[in-house]
This record gives sequence, structure tokens and C-alpha cells, in this order.
Amino acid sequence: MHTINQKSTTKAWAGANAEPAKEFPSTQLPIISGKIPDGLRGTLYRNGPARLERGGDANGGLRQRMGHWFDGDGAILAINFTDAVATGVYRYVQTSGYQEETAAGKLLYGNYGMTAPGLIWNQWQKPLKNTANTSVLALPDKLLALWEAGKPHALDLETLETLGEDDLGGLTKGLNYSAHCKRDKQTGEIFNFGISPGQNATLNIYKSDSTGRIIQQAAYQLDGVPLVHDFVLAGQYIVFFIPPVRLSVLALLIGINNYSDSLKWQPQLGTQILVIDRETLSVVSRGETEPWFQWHFSNGYVDASGSVIVDVARYEDFQTNQYLKEVATGKTHTPAKSTLTQVHLHPQTGKVTSIQQLLNEHCEFPTVPQQHVGQASRYTYMSKFRSGTDISQEILNAIARFDHKTETLTEADFGENHYPSEPIHAQDTQNPEQGWLLTVVYDGNSHRSEVWVFDSDRLDAEPVCKLGLPTVIPHSFHGTWNPAK
Repeated sequence: MHTINQKSTTKAWAGANAEPAKEFPSTQLPIISGKIPDGLRGTLYRNGPARLERGGDANGGLRQRMGHWFDGDGAILAINFTDAVATGVYRYVQTSGYQEETAAGKLLYGNYGMTAPGLIWNQWQKPLKNTANTSVLALPDKLLALWEAGKPHALDLETLETLGEDDLGGLTKGLNYSAHCKRDKQTGEIFNFGISPGQNATLNIYKSDSTGRIIQQAAYQLDGVPLVHDFVLAGQYIVFFIPPVRLSVLALLIGINNYSDSLKWQPQLGTQILVIDRETLSVVSRGETEPWFQWHFSNGYVDASGSVIVDVARYEDFQTNQYLKEVATGKTHTPAKSTLTQVHLHPQTGKVTSIQQLLNEHCEFPTVPQQHVGQASRYTYMSKFRSGTDISQEILNAIARFDHKTETLTEADFGENHYPSEPIHAQDTQNPEQGWLLTVVYDGNSHRSEVWVFDSDRLDAEPVCKLGLPTVIPHSFHGTWNPAK
């Protein structure tokens, strides 16, 4: 056991999460610099935990902090780019739990990193709150706010008014819909999964049409109850890499531990692999490889030889969960590094043939252009740390593009105390070869939030446009680009 030097200095990033976010209605955004590109037309949506506390306000009561960053109530930011202007809207997802706690002025529910406040039987009466805080899926007639331990919430695409939970025509009781669905731009099909807990968990796999309606389902039993956050669409396959993290069910059931603290790193189990046929949703193969943990995959595809190629932000262990827990407190001290890693897999046997680290730098939120999901993509976009950053004390403060062809990394440097969100690629509506990269930036120097737009081919140049936002947007998780029709 080694000791960690915990510095007491509060870092600038903590200001964004220091108090609950303030909503704002549809507002024209001022252009701080540059101009909005003529071919950037559509809407950027972002989702993330925007309230990490209750009580202690003007209404009195004890100030209660949530136990983990993942526990915060979700709020959606929409930035709409038209021929005239850019407008922004920011609203909390009005989940039933959010409304109950707002009315009560205090926390009532347990969640990923916290048990329900009060007496132990509260754990069974109010076990979990759907925080709707992780990602978004833009459908033709609605926006889904996603959270992996429950059903999605449907919102109005323009006003962000919450319409209520949505079962997508197939989510019966006990079925969950994860935060990381994959959409094939060529077919319009949407794939996703959900984990149903039990002594051994069930992996439920869903295929939806372009409207989001579930048209096909399959279910497979897993060993124990693992933490599965993301998966890969790779050509004709859906691939799951199941990390060696297992839930201690008894401690959770009797209310001794919350979900997060009941998760145990068990490297001896290795990483289990499940390859699924995307047409039939049947198992093609099962395999096993060395242990690692991942939150996120960049992409997957099938190469000319028939191998499945998967790019993943790989951690050597599960320390990342402790680091993310500390983010909610405003001070972090646990180092947790993930690297962009490429895995080669034989789909018919489930056998991994090679594992190669592409970058020896921290990488998170890796993405590819939407039109390349499930296919080979020359570029991977990611969040990372600026050179010289103490990764145990800071949060992600740069974005970059990795060129798989030249094996080069191009980084956007935001300067001291600026914190960009996950970069989202937007294809130009006038020139399909042109792309833009959008990120919401918290400026810790001035305690403001902005939207920065980069030319995706010139990340190391100045942003082509910067837009001001009316209020501070807390650090968020995931977003999407919905192009104008």
C-alpha cells in the first residue's frame, strides 16, 4: 500500500461543478470570435450531470452532496446552428426522481455511488433514481436522454421539454437501455444493449429501426454481474468486451454498500469476449483475453482479411472508478491512465491475435465521424491531457485527432485552466469532405462556458468560431450531432 500526496489546492476545473447548473431558455448566442461556417447546419446536443447536491440553499436544510460524479441529475444542452445565428437551450431532464427531490428540497434516492439517505429500509423503498445523465440519441421526432440502468427519457428536439420515459416499443419491465447505442448511417439501424442484474446478469441486445423502435431482441446470460458500459459495431458483427469487474450482489442487496463500492476488480477472470451477428443477433463466438478495463470504444470494423479491428481507451485496472468518484468532490488524487489501444480479433473463434498500444498518452471519449461508425475510419478524435498535466489532480483539458494512416497526433491546446468536453464531429452540409469539431469549453479563469468550433483538419490552428453561453455548463459526458435535414 503506497501513500498519495493529497494536495489541498483546488484546481480551476472544480468551479464548473461547484454549484448546480442554471437552465436557460432559447437564447441567441453571441459570437466571441470568428464566424459560423456556412456548412455547419444542425444541432449539437450534450448531456451530463448538472446537479451534484441538494439542500443548503435559500430554503434551508442540510447541504447534501452526491456520492459519485455519475449520480448527478442530467441536463441537456442544445446548440442549434442555422443560416442566421446559433441559439442555445439548457434544461434539466425532468425525471420523476428529479421532480420528487426538487419538491422535497433534499436527496431521497440511492444511485451508482450512494445509498438512499436515512434508514436502511429506504434502500428497498427508493433504490435508484434514473438520472438520465449520460448520453443522447437524436431520432426523427424526439431526443432520447440515455442512462444505462433504466429506460430512456424522450425530450422535444427543440425545446428540450421532457416528454417522459420511453419504452421504444420493446422495453418491458426490467429491461434497461444503455447509454452507448451505435447507429449505422448506411442502413439507419440502431443497436444497443442493457444489463438486467441477477445472480448472473442477462445481456439484452436490441436492434431498432431509424425511428428508434425496437424491432429485434436477444438475451444472453453472463458470468456474475459485470460492469459493461459500451460495445462495438464492427461491420457485420456486434462485439462485447466484458472486463473483469464483478458486482458483490449481497452487500448491495442488504444495503451495506452502494453499487460503485460493490464493484470488485478481479483480473484473474480476464476479459471475456462475445461476438454477435448483427443480422440474427445470435452468438458467433465467445473468447477470452488478458484483463483490462474500458469505459469507451472508439470504433470497430472488419479488415480485408476478415479480422475484426477494435480501437479502445484501455485502462490497466479499475482505478478510474475511484478517480471519477473524486471528481464529484472537486478534488482528485487517484491516477488513472487509459491509452488508445488496437485489438485484432478473429470473429469466428473469438481469439485475439494482437493487442497494440497506438498512443502512450491518456485518451478518453474516443470517437469517429458518424458516417464511419462500424467501418474503417482514418481519424479518431479524443479527449486528452495537455503535456505536463498531473493527471491525478486535473480533468481532461485538451482534444486531439489521431491519424491512423500516418500514425500522427494533432492536438488543440486550449491554454491554462480551459476544459473542453468530448469532441463531436459534424460533417459539413455543403462539402462532405469537410468536417468540423465541436466542444463545450469551461474557462476556469473567468468562470464561463463557451462553444468552440474547429476545422477538423486544422485542430492545431485557432478555432474558426467561439460562441458565448449564458451560464456555466458543468463538465458533461457525451453528446451527438444532428445534421439539418
